[in-house]
Amino acid sequence: MLSLKDFKLGFSQTKIEILSGLTVALALIPESVAFAFVAHVDPLVSLYAAFFVCLITACFGGRPGMISGSTGALAVVMVSLVVQHGTQYLFAAIILMGLIQLAAGIFKLGKFIRIVPHPVMLGFVNGLAIVIFLSQLNQFKVADSAGSMTWLSGIELYIMLGLVALTMVIIYVLPKFTKAFPAPLAAILVVFGFTQILGIDTRSVGDMASIAGVFPSISMPDVPFSWDTLRIILPYSVTLAGVGLIESLLTLNLIDEITDTKGKNSQECLAQGGANIVTGFFGGMGGCAMIGQSMINITSGARNRLSGIVAGLFLISFILYGSVLIEKIPLAALTGVMFMVVIGTFAWSSLRVMNKIPRTDAFVIVLVSVVTVWQDLAIAVFVGVVASALSYAWKSAKHITTTISIGSNGHPKTYNLHGPLFFGSIGEFKLLFDPKKDPDSVVVNFEGSRVWDYSALEALETLSKKYKEQGKTVQYKHLSKDCAILLAKMGNAIIQDPENDPVYEVVMDR
Repeated sequence: MLSLKDFKLGFSQTKIEILSGLTVALALIPESVAFAFVAHVDPLVSLYAAFFVCLITACFGGRPGMISGSTGALAVVMVSLVVQHGTQYLFAAIILMGLIQLAAGIFKLGKFIRIVPHPVMLGFVNGLAIVIFLSQLNQFKVADSAGSMTWLSGIELYIMLGLVALTMVIIYVLPKFTKAFPAPLAAILVVFGFTQILGIDTRSVGDMASIAGVFPSISMPDVPFSWDTLRIILPYSVTLAGVGLIESLLTLNLIDEITDTKGKNSQECLAQGGANIVTGFFGGMGGCAMIGQSMINITSGARNRLSGIVAGLFLISFILYGSVLIEKIPLAALTGVMFMVVIGTFAWSSLRVMNKIPRTDAFVIVLVSVVTVWQDLAIAVFVGVVASALSYAWKSAKHITTTISIGSNGHPKTYNLHGPLFFGSIGEFKLLFDPKKDPDSVVVNFEGSRVWDYSALEALETLSKKYKEQGKTVQYKHLSKDCAILLAKMGNAIIQDPENDPVYEVVMDR
C-alpha cells in the first residue's frame, strides 16, 4: 500500500527511481503495441491498459519495484474473444477478471503459489526468457507489398544488428564505470542520438503504429447485461485471471529472491484485481506483471514504488504529448535492451546443474520451459506442479518401511512404521503385514510415521477388518488425536494409549 515512506528517499535513490521509471516507460511502448497486434485490438487499447495497470499496481501492489502492464500471456488468451465478439466484450471480460482476482486476494489464495517447486520456477524464468527473445525477433521483420512479414536483409539488417549490438555493449560496459545512471536508458539515448545526428535510416517505434491519443474516458462496456453475456465472457475471465495471477506471483517471488526481500501475495492479488477493473471501464485490454520490464527496473537499481508510478505517468505523457518524439526512437535500441533482459532473466545456473540434480527435477525444468514457449505460462506451471507432485508421491511411496519387535512371550508383535502414510504409499503399506501368520496381538506404532489423508485412514480401517476376520486384534499407537476420532467413527480400529497420542492435523494449513 502506498505510504509517505515510499517518497522519503534520498536524492540518489530518487534519481535512480525516476530514471528507471523513464526507461521502463520507453520499453513498455513497443511491447504494448506488439501485444495489441496479437490481441487484434487498437494499439491505444493496450497502451491505456499498460498505463492504468502499471500505475495502480505500483501504488497498491504487494511488491514495490515490480512492473505490470499489458502482456503477451494475456493477449493470446483474449484474441479469440475479440475476433468472435469484439472489444466491448473484451472490456466486460477484463472487469470480471478483476473481480475474480479481487476474490483471490480476499480469500488469500495467493499463498498457494508457495507450492510451486524450485524446478518449476527455473523452468518458468527460462521459458519466459525464450518467449521474450522470440518476441523480439519480430523487430527484424517488415511487411512486404503483399502485407506478409519478411525478414530484413542487406543494409537494413546490418544496421539493425549493429545498433542492437551497440545498445547491448553500452548496457554491459557502463555499469563497470558508474551506476549513477541506468545503463538501459543511457543506451537508448545514445543510440537515438547516434541515428539522429548521422541520419541513419532504421525502423523506429512510429513504424509499428502511432501512439498519439487522448486520455481515455470512463464508460460501461457496450454489451447486453444478460446471462448470455456472462456465459460468453466467464471462461475467458477465469483463464485471464488465473494466467495473470500466476505470472504476477511468480514474478513477485523471483524479485523477492533477487532483492532478498518479501512481497505480499494477497495484496498483489487485490491490486491486480483493482487495476483490471479500472482498466476495463477505461477501455484497456487488462494486464499483469511483466518479467521483462520488472527486470529492467530492478537491474537499474529501483526498489520502491516511485519507479512504477513514474513509469505509468511517463507512459501517459508520451501518449498525450510526446508521441512525435517517442515515435522516432529506434526499435533496435529497445530490442537491444530486451535482449539484455533475456540474458539476465535466463537461469544459466540451471544448465550447469542439470547433470548434478535428480533426473526428475531436470526433466521438470525442461518440461516447464518447453510448455511455456509452446502453450502458455499457466499451463506450463500446472504441468510442472503436477509432474513434481507425481514424482514426490512416487518417491515417498517407496519410503514407508517398518522394523519389527516382539514381546518376551511372543506377544505383542509390534510394527514400528517409518515414513509417510498417504494415498501413494498405501500399496507398500499393505505389503508390510501378514494377518494370517501374525500372532493374536499386533501393535502398529506410528511414532516414526504420520497419517496424511483420508486414503490412509481407510487403509488402517481395512487392515483392522482383516485382522478381525482372522480372530486377531491390531492396535494403533501414537496416531494423532484427530486420526483416532475418525477411526473410532469407522468402528473397527482399536487405539492404544490415546492420552499420549501426538497432536497434528490430518491435513495441515500453514
